[in-house]
Amino acid sequence: MSTTEHWHQEHDAEGHLWLGIDKADGNANVLSGPVLRELDGLLDAAEREPPKAIIVYSRKTSGFVMGADINEFTVLKNADEAYDLVRLGQKVLDRLEDSKVPTVAAIDGFALGGGLELAMACHYRVAVESGKPSIGLPEVKLGIHPGFGGTVRAVQLAGVTEAMPLMLTGRSLRPAQALRIGLVDFLCTRDELRDAAVAIAKERRPMRKAPFSARLLNLPLVRGFVAGKIEAQTRRKASPDHYPAPFAIIELWRKHGASARSGYEAEARSIAKLMVGQTAQNLVRVFFLQNQLKAQGGKASQRASHVHVVGAGVMGGDIAAWCAVRGLNVTLQDRELKYIEPALARAKKLFERKLKAKAAEGVARLVADVDGDGVEQADVIIEAIFENKEAKQALYATLTPRMKPGAILATNTSTIPLQQLREGLPEPQRFIGLHFFNPVAQLPLVEVVRAEDTHPEAVAIGANFVKGIGKSPLVCASAPGFLVNRILAPYMNEAFQLASEGVPLTTIDAAAEAFGMPMGPVELADSVGLDVALSAARVLGQKDDDMAQLIEMVDAGHTGRKSGRGFYDWREGKAVKPAPATAPAPDDIEDRLILPMVNEAVDCLYEGIVETADLLDAGVIFGTGFAPFRGGPLQYCRERGVDAVRARLEVLSETFGPRFAPKPEAWASFAAGKAAE
Repeated sequence: MSTTEHWHQEHDAEGHLWLGIDKADGNANVLSGPVLRELDGLLDAAEREPPKAIIVYSRKTSGFVMGADINEFTVLKNADEAYDLVRLGQKVLDRLEDSKVPTVAAIDGFALGGGLELAMACHYRVAVESGKPSIGLPEVKLGIHPGFGGTVRAVQLAGVTEAMPLMLTGRSLRPAQALRIGLVDFLCTRDELRDAAVAIAKERRPMRKAPFSARLLNLPLVRGFVAGKIEAQTRRKASPDHYPAPFAIIELWRKHGASARSGYEAEARSIAKLMVGQTAQNLVRVFFLQNQLKAQGGKASQRASHVHVVGAGVMGGDIAAWCAVRGLNVTLQDRELKYIEPALARAKKLFERKLKAKAAEGVARLVADVDGDGVEQADVIIEAIFENKEAKQALYATLTPRMKPGAILATNTSTIPLQQLREGLPEPQRFIGLHFFNPVAQLPLVEVVRAEDTHPEAVAIGANFVKGIGKSPLVCASAPGFLVNRILAPYMNEAFQLASEGVPLTTIDAAAEAFGMPMGPVELADSVGLDVALSAARVLGQKDDDMAQLIEMVDAGHTGRKSGRGFYDWREGKAVKPAPATAPAPDDIEDRLILPMVNEAVDCLYEGIVETADLLDAGVIFGTGFAPFRGGPLQYCRERGVDAVRARLEVLSETFGPRFAPKPEAWASFAAGKAAE
């Protein structure tokens, strides 16, 4: 028995070599350069004195191997350095595949990215059965593709029709699904894992290959046709200019057909180029930004187990349902049962979709509570009634006397500052905002809103509650619009202005989507509700004279998706858009839409709405869908050039009016911060 910094080595009584990965200074195993070099040395020793078999497993309870070490991506200077790192991994894994003794991966928990590539390089793979998706190749989500031989071996084992969607989407499979497509050879319980690994090594069964019919697709004449079809499907979902990695995966297979002879070298060259490209660098940045969001709030003295939601409308009902999905006991209050019943019906559909066979458990956790009896047991009380200060304050007066000690009262307001709402509360410093976004089940961000003197404990409880229900908290100051709505307002207002100038709605949306937004501002306004957009615009100081069309539509009941008609007609939850306009879009349309968001982001940073530029970018990405491959509005500004963006705003201000004018002090502060990095 012996250990290195990252590996534990021992021979059992039958002569099998067990190599246990245990990455130092980390909760999860990753294949860093040092980890790979140590494995290379261990395989040297195994070649000199061959064991009966080599079995690779994890000594961590968190899982097998998470992937490559993403931290190493951030220090690469050029594509040559990236290529050297990737080729190191390929060569070490090749040794497992080329071993003269059986090699087995014993997988307990996740095997993702480089972890699955390590497993695929072994002759056999045994995995612990689990109902959780834990096996996959998610590299495309970071703007790259598998680089340790995965683009070749995944196709060799599962065939292109199974392997390509796995790589192109980055989705994970449950072990049983991985078994079905050939990425795993055998499933067992955790207690059986060691015995199963030994048994499959002794058996020396023929190694898995994709079915013969799947291997026929690798033939050159067929390959070009199939690759073209896959590429056309991918283009409908992503642009190669924005997300080059999926198209690189397709091109590797088109040219090399999962050939070990040429595929590994081509894979290394391809991923090396991607790793140092702007898209991958920004998507890696977004990965770390998400971790920063999760780190907010600090430790709280209590965890929520019971939530009471007041207001069973779309937002309140969906917040309650999501909390029940995540395992909390929830009471939902409104004036009469008839107002709660539609929320319960929506919740049941959500439970069936998310909890499947355990949907009944979700139903049992969500209880209609007209009398508000759940207030006394609740750890967190969320008010989600209509946007009226007096109505909210009247409600708080009935809630606070019944709250148990230590409970937190929160509002889901999207527009009213906390300082106004908390007037008259017995503990105003423990009042916070928990601002969810619609649709609650899909959008990952929740703004945890604080006033200047809000107690840190209250903020911590709020942030940890958000994390506990699987969302990402963004702690921000209480100011009109908070962060996300404030950033979105000038974007949508400029879209309305363009529309008033005669620019077709589809042209406006297409320009934003070409930039990389998930949907255009017109469709977005319809989606969130034109009444909500109007209310937010008023709170943020927009004059009614400038919103005549919006006011007219709302007064007529045309509020967007929820009413079936807004700027677009809506059918079955989707916008029915007219044919795209044939006239070209104005040359300045992209800057007119995007730069107001950048300008507002710089102002928000200067005013301290969030603590750091990184958190601001994270909030805008996860709260608005701002093109992730651009890294956020502030990162986009840096990459384009702070002085260049400011100068462009000044030109737009001279042409279209002061709404584009950059505030000198905010931009000077941002430029100084950029220079200090």
